[in-house]
Amino acid sequence: MKLVLLSGGSGKRLWPLSNDSRSKQFLKVLESPLGEPESMVQRVWRQLGEAGLAESSYLATGRGQVEMIQSQLGGDVKIIVEPERRDTFPAIALTAVYLYSVEGVLPDETVAILPVDPYVEGSFFGAVSELEQALDATGANLALIGVVPEHPSEKYGYIIPSGGEAQENGVMPVSGFLEKPDRLRAEELIGQGALWNCGVFAFRLGYLLNILQQKGLPLTYEELQKQYKLLSSISFDYEVVEQEDKIVVQPYDGFWKDLGTWNTLTEEMASNQMGRGVMTEDSSTSCLVNELDIPITVIGLQDVIIAASPDGILVTHKSESPRIKEVLKGTEQRPMYEERRWGHYRVIDYVKYEESNEVLTKRIFIGEGKNISYQYHLKRSEIWTFISGEASIILNEKMHKVKAGDVVRIPAGTKHSILALTDVEFIEVQTGSELVEEDNIRITLDWKDIELQQFIS
Repeated sequence: MKLVLLSGGSGKRLWPLSNDSRSKQFLKVLESPLGEPESMVQRVWRQLGEAGLAESSYLATGRGQVEMIQSQLGGDVKIIVEPERRDTFPAIALTAVYLYSVEGVLPDETVAILPVDPYVEGSFFGAVSELEQALDATGANLALIGVVPEHPSEKYGYIIPSGGEAQENGVMPVSGFLEKPDRLRAEELIGQGALWNCGVFAFRLGYLLNILQQKGLPLTYEELQKQYKLLSSISFDYEVVEQEDKIVVQPYDGFWKDLGTWNTLTEEMASNQMGRGVMTEDSSTSCLVNELDIPITVIGLQDVIIAASPDGILVTHKSESPRIKEVLKGTEQRPMYEERRWGHYRVIDYVKYEESNEVLTKRIFIGEGKNISYQYHLKRSEIWTFISGEASIILNEKMHKVKAGDVVRIPAGTKHSILALTDVEFIEVQTGSELVEEDNIRITLDWKDIELQQFIS
């Protein structure tokens, strides 16, 4: 059985900590069993390891999240990369083709699809493993997990069983689905035995490959990547699940929670305060999450969330926090904080002048032994001012050592890279006509290959 975690999201619902580069699953606001900060993706990956499932698991994600996944989970995690952000049907189609044409997975192998950020107990992954047996026992084409509802919720979709006789393990045939009903309808559905749809389902790999063939899509990863932008941006639920007749659901009567909004996330945080600040005793039901270096003081406020990051500051009543996605709809902003495989950076200042010149200032941290790729830029120059640590840098095939206090100038077109000999921090000032990721022209990544550039020139 192969497990695939879908990692996507636009980063709006947990703004300002989340953004287009750092979606909610990467926020280190939970606590690990060792008492250390832990993100949702780190928690799920740890649980998969504890269940003995990590070796057979993959993450499907867009290019923009690859480095953050590697930063948080390590470089050995198996990643299936989407050429661009689409909906879940294109992502799962690409995943199936990758497993078949690159990994050599056989058509009769079971594939389970999960969201990357379920907040669950360990028994949930045992239930996921049982989906293979559910397919075998029923002859169904799709097997889902449905969470036994704790209360009538308007936030979740519902899986409606057909009322047929359940198998020994409780597996039931499915008659239909209903997305986010009102409270009265939710109560009626629960009375009929309906279950919350947690977005987990399994199928035989050959089942989906046949669907792709019927749609005239290629079954090789390279070819489907080329045609990816032509695929309809539609959810797997609409395109496949709701069109299927032979479908069953396995009830899960255990802990499950969607930490998709600030009010649900703060319920599971170990402390009501993270980062610099002061909260008075009569603010005990409020929550402060501060990633800035300036302190925030909260006085006499109940049931309020205050979240601050380089991307902005949010102040909201807990019950109103889900409105953030609606409020930010249509707004575009450069991400002001990003994690990379080598470390992280924060944007300190960004100015775009009328004469079309841009200036971007970052504070960059690179972990000991990590390096950035050997690269150059055509539209910008950079100045690096080192704050702490020691590093080796290569400029146009020449090696230099730098330390705190040194300043390095990198004109446009200069090939450059840096290896942190210790933890390193420096201020980078970019100046140019267009400061975009597409202007990072990468030559090579591995430091050993970068060192060889000195002798190739």
